[in-house]
Amino acid sequence: MKILVCISQVPDTSTKIILKDNNTAINNQGTTWIINPYDEWYALIKALELKESGIATEVHLVTVGKADVEPVIRKALALGGDEAIRIDADSTDSYQTASYIADYARSVGYELVLCGKESIDYNNGTTGTMIAELLDADYIGFATHIQTEGNTVIVQREIEGGEETDSCSLPAVVSCQKGVAEARIPNMRGIMAARTRPLKVIIPTEVVAVTTILSYELPPAKAGIRLINPDNMDELVELLHTEAKVI
Repeated sequence: MKILVCISQVPDTSTKIILKDNNTAINNQGTTWIINPYDEWYALIKALELKESGIATEVHLVTVGKADVEPVIRKALALGGDEAIRIDADSTDSYQTASYIADYARSVGYELVLCGKESIDYNNGTTGTMIAELLDADYIGFATHIQTEGNTVIVQREIEGGEETDSCSLPAVVSCQKGVAEARIPNMRGIMAARTRPLKVIIPTEVVAVTTILSYELPPAKAGIRLINPDNMDELVELLHTEAKVI
């Protein structure tokens, strides 16, 4: 069984976001980029576990982006992927990204496509479902456990108030979250080998985006803490009624 793992590049959560062009774009200068944690810690590691158990024969990695995403895909390769593919296109649109990945996946014929449940930049969580639709494959989301039996994939997933177990026939697309695998870090041998391994670069057929970002808005700065004397409960009650906000 061949597995394709979708890898996305996202800003490190400690990076300070700076807007430009009248808040219509993000200034990437000085931004630290990382692999989307849901893609790395869960989707990729689960694919590697399936290979180590003898269920999968190959684990391929795919990302959409220009040359600046190559350090991220190489880190994923260092963890143990067999082949890395970069689809040479800019995209902030989920449909565009899904279309590029689905076109490539269709041309190769993967039995299982794994991705994180969402990316930590836009938090859309829609790319995996779109890939499945474009491939005419079944989709199961938010997996906490994945196993296969013959031509069937069995997935445990979290639901409101508990868990449910679903199954579907391969090929399928599954999005992963915490619990599906144990995070790993690449070893030095893997890191050094990944630096020189060739990347497969695909020039895609252009796909028209269906969404456009009009503007960005940073969250308001955190207000200072107000300390109330414990002997003045009336003031505290008054502030809770007039100024406190329920989030």
